[in-house]
Amino acid sequence: MVSLPRLVIAAPASGHGKTTIATGLMSALSRRGSAVSGHKVGPDYIDPGYHALATGRPGRNLDPHLVGEDLLVPLLLHGAAGADLAVVEGVMGLYDGQIGGDGFASTAHVAAVTRSPIVLVVDVSHASRSVGAVVHGMASFDPSVEIAGVILNKAGSVRHADEVRRSIHLPVLGVLHRDDGIVAPSRHLGLVPADERDEAAATLDRLTERITERIDLDAVLELASRAPDLAAEPWDPVTVMQGVLPDPGLDERSLVSVARPPDASVVVTDHSSAAARPPGVAPVVAMAGGRAFTFRYAETEELLRAAGCEVVAFDPLHDTALPPGTAGIYLGGGFPEVHAAGLSSNEPLRRALAAAIDAGVPTVAECAGLLYLCRSVDNAAMVGALAAEARMTPRLTLSYRHAESTGSTLLGRPGEVVTGHEFHRTTVAPASSDVPAWTVAGSPIGFASDTVHASYLHTHWAGHPQLARRFAEAVFAYDASVVSSPSPGLAPQPPSTLTVGATREAVVEEGEERARLETSAPSDPLRHHGDVEADEGMVDLAVNVHDGPRPAWLHDQLVASLDAVDHYPSASGAERAIARRHGRRSDDVLATAGAAEAFSLVARLRDWRRPVVVHPQFTEPDVALTMAGHAPDHVLCKASDGFCLDPDEVPEDADLVVVGNPTNPTGILHPVSTIRALVRPGRLVVVDEAFMDGVPGEAQSLAGERTPGLVVIRSLTKLWAIPGVRAGYVLAEPSVVTALRNHQVPWSVSTTAAAAMSACAGDEAAADAAERARQIVVRRKVLTDGLSELGLEHVASSAPFVLVRGPVGLRERLRSAGFAVRRADTFPGLDETWIRVAVRAPDVTRKFLTTLGVELG
Repeated sequence: MVSLPRLVIAAPASGHGKTTIATGLMSALSRRGSAVSGHKVGPDYIDPGYHALATGRPGRNLDPHLVGEDLLVPLLLHGAAGADLAVVEGVMGLYDGQIGGDGFASTAHVAAVTRSPIVLVVDVSHASRSVGAVVHGMASFDPSVEIAGVILNKAGSVRHADEVRRSIHLPVLGVLHRDDGIVAPSRHLGLVPADERDEAAATLDRLTERITERIDLDAVLELASRAPDLAAEPWDPVTVMQGVLPDPGLDERSLVSVARPPDASVVVTDHSSAAARPPGVAPVVAMAGGRAFTFRYAETEELLRAAGCEVVAFDPLHDTALPPGTAGIYLGGGFPEVHAAGLSSNEPLRRALAAAIDAGVPTVAECAGLLYLCRSVDNAAMVGALAAEARMTPRLTLSYRHAESTGSTLLGRPGEVVTGHEFHRTTVAPASSDVPAWTVAGSPIGFASDTVHASYLHTHWAGHPQLARRFAEAVFAYDASVVSSPSPGLAPQPPSTLTVGATREAVVEEGEERARLETSAPSDPLRHHGDVEADEGMVDLAVNVHDGPRPAWLHDQLVASLDAVDHYPSASGAERAIARRHGRRSDDVLATAGAAEAFSLVARLRDWRRPVVVHPQFTEPDVALTMAGHAPDHVLCKASDGFCLDPDEVPEDADLVVVGNPTNPTGILHPVSTIRALVRPGRLVVVDEAFMDGVPGEAQSLAGERTPGLVVIRSLTKLWAIPGVRAGYVLAEPSVVTALRNHQVPWSVSTTAAAAMSACAGDEAAADAAERARQIVVRRKVLTDGLSELGLEHVASSAPFVLVRGPVGLRERLRSAGFAVRRADTFPGLDETWIRVAVRAPDVTRKFLTTLGVELG
């Protein structure tokens, strides 16, 4: 019998906060001095990455489909060896498992097999006493499942939480309130891996503080200690590998290596020949890692080490050669489609891999590895070891699989069936070779030979240790001297340059005159706008308007407004709605025909003695002030200072200061303390918050404050994609609003614009705005990750665009390749080396990054 304090973190459904709270509990308990082992129900790779970050130990999976029900407890005990307790994060809803399996592989199934008490996490943001009914139903649905406590997530207030607490008959261990700052951003396959989140450690710190403050950790530990002892032996990779019968032909050297203890010291020296390898020196398995290859089970490496291999990680994004003496290659899962530009630009490693595989180095590639071995991913050149092309699709493939091997390959044997799972949004054409890796429901998938095994199927080798054994045999049999000096001539040539829309030649030919015009500086730089950059047929990364469809609630209001255009417009109702949206009085609001009219009204408001515009930023304030007869001064934020504003740089006698927040085109989000420091008696500070609704939580916004001498200008153009409507507004103290209104021409705000303002100030808009802001963060990271991998300088942006610095002429080269980006030399303080790139959907961004990599050479 083995004693292991443990508990399972579950929820009624996905989206209640299991990962957030499970990871936070692991971290909080670890920082209190407990050794915590983190586990995840299901095949997911991403959550265990967060668990590892929180605990300092490998995150592990418990999945009865992948490894069989009998291995759940042994694998739990193995992963928790030396730990004080285990925390197991569930999957989906508590009772949701394999479709058609009556709960098989569900959180409840794993909790029952491991005899673990459950803590139920419930999102209470949209209910109060009804939560009690949900918890009661969860607890009584299956008598074999023990729900021992509840954690309430996303409570709106203490009063709200108390109402929920009174409805629940189980112990409430704590309450978390709404906090978007501790939510992991998502990507097209789910959460962004912890390895790809530079801010992950800081986010975990904030989460740990919240969990420690608001959850009774002593009560959590007490519940975990109630878990009964387990009657099983821990899984052991050495014992497993010794127990797997060797294939015919397994030589004595391999049998000796299998018996080597896992902690035996291995010093890698010279691997020039497998046959000449001295005793005690292990052959090298090169295992892909880094940001592009984050998906693999911890037990895979443990089995290979137990088989006598030395596993050495390499990063396909940055390493230019395989580890010395590589005798085997393992390419696991990850996001090569996201990092396609960086992978493609690392040509030396692509050539080395192609040469190694051509020379017969045993190679296993799962999902991401399959894509990497193709000729290209969305036309970005990859290794080219497989005669196939990969591309993104809108369809997610997510399913458990039973796969059969139809032939004798590197991993499989005829008629052998394994369990696995698929999880991808890409497709490969052709889907298989003459010898497929597997057949699933009669359909062949993947590519296989006696040295290569590549497919979309993820397998857990603890459940199928013969796969690890066969791979290890092939590694030991391989003569490592073949790849000691790979020949560049073995690598395939990269595919032709990506073209989008019309062909590259057609874009140049049809837009030749326009391209010449755009190469030279505009005659009036301050009046230059991104919309003139994007010709028909080009991919538009120049206009910073959201590229998604209009929400139905907005579309319906715009269409309905046409029924009222037979009357003169009134914006009073819109102003009241905007006031409610920002918690202000209606006399604090002035509706305008977009931000452009607002700047014009400000420019004509007074006979400004010394107006100042902070640059680089949107140039409309300069245009408006110049047209009103003023000559504005500029305060330039410098790239060397990260384009941050120093309030002391603003002249003390400035009576008007205009600043963007977040600023166009830098994307810099200035702290409210910096903006407030600009306020002076007799001075008007105008803050352009045109992109603030794209910032999660509208952090650093001053729209909700009534501060004398402070004016906030908002636009609905960008986030809601309605530039043709011209809808914006001013928020200021009543005396300023009245003065601005007196300079406004009658009926400047149309009926349709007023309808848009009312709609975008409602509850539906608030929910959609929060989702779009979250989406911007995720999509922007895809862009900035790719820029970093290409070595391009860029500014840390909080807006739906990124300011990028490249070689002179890059904008024109991108233009001739079919991509329109915003020239930035028309913004005061920037030169022709800067371009502004709009945030777009990941598939568009990846194609742009691929082309950018080609254009950079």
